Amino acid sequence: MKTTERRRVSEPQKGSKEEAPRLDEAGLLRAYHAMVRVRAFDEICLKLQRAGRIGFSVPNKGIEATQIGAASALRETDWIFPSYRDFGMALYHGVTPLEMMHNMFGNAQDYSKGRQMPVHFTFARPIRFVSISSPIGTQIPHAVGAAYAAQRRGEDTVMLTSFGDGGTSSLGFHSGLNFAGVWKAPVVFLCQNNQYAISCPSSEQTASESYAVKAVAYGMPGVKVDGNDLLAVREAVAAAVARARVGEGPTLIEAFTFRMGGHSTSDDPTRYVPKEQLEEWSKKDPIARFEKALEARGLWTTALGEKTRAEALEEVSQAARTAEAVARPGLETIFSDVYATVPRHLRVQGEEAFELARRRGDPSAGDGQFPL
Repeated sequence: MKTTERRRVSEPQKGSKEEAPRLDEAGLLRAYHAMVRVRAFDEICLKLQRAGRIGFSVPNKGIEATQIGAASALRETDWIFPSYRDFGMALYHGVTPLEMMHNMFGNAQDYSKGRQMPVHFTFARPIRFVSISSPIGTQIPHAVGAAYAAQRRGEDTVMLTSFGDGGTSSLGFHSGLNFAGVWKAPVVFLCQNNQYAISCPSSEQTASESYAVKAVAYGMPGVKVDGNDLLAVREAVAAAVARARVGEGPTLIEAFTFRMGGHSTSDDPTRYVPKEQLEEWSKKDPIARFEKALEARGLWTTALGEKTRAEALEEVSQAARTAEAVARPGLETIFSDVYATVPRHLRVQGEEAFELARRRGDPSAGDGQFPL
């Protein structure tokens, strides 16, 4: 089975089986606005973390085209099994920065009630976005299992799972692709090859000529695409989604890109990324590149870019201010979010927990009475 490579495939060929629906002007601008919001969310979260107002964040700078391009090829009824570097997939499909900020602060309006780390989002709507987990590669077999279930039910739902280059060294990668290939499960594997798994470069991660070529061993197509070209990513993912939706099985896509920041806010990339490499990739900034593409279509001006960026920064800043002012989750949610009827032994523990909180002056304890 041959691995294909797409260096620059912004426009699909007419009549091709893999033809992807074109984005109209509104769709192109929607994608652009989502990219800018990702960058703004990144910048604000870095400042919040450095100021000690949140505990953690994951930079997305440089990966925006891969995220948004992939997300734009999905229906809202499809499922996304994301990595922790996929802010754009949520923002593109209508999740608001405020919903995301509730998670960053772990407050009472966070869907996980503060029980997930920052960046580990859970959303009730508007898309099927599975809660992010920290262990590398665990989302891959989860996506395959969900795809197999949809297949067994006769649905045309497609699962997309995203992971970094380091994720290809996980057990989840092998077992996920192996079963997906055997079952011809409707799943798209998106490897965001940003060239470093924390500080480990790809040259020390794999001896394969690419990550896409690994698909051959699992009996599926492998595609390497320019991850900084939003339209090329969209076309590659749309083609893979189309295959999966009609029962032709999974596809592995390697989006070749570069993160222009640390692995997380706890990381110092200057210790392992050569300055020259960062400078080289800074010239390939996916947002600047997409702006040029829009400008060529008469859809972008410098004034529009400045306005879009200012509005995004203000929206995210306001979301941070609002989320920071929300109270933390109530103590009773430890129990009420798990049981409809609290078992007797947990009720005893709950009463003891509330009494301890009351004695320590914890305002969330109220009058010290266990409320359930």
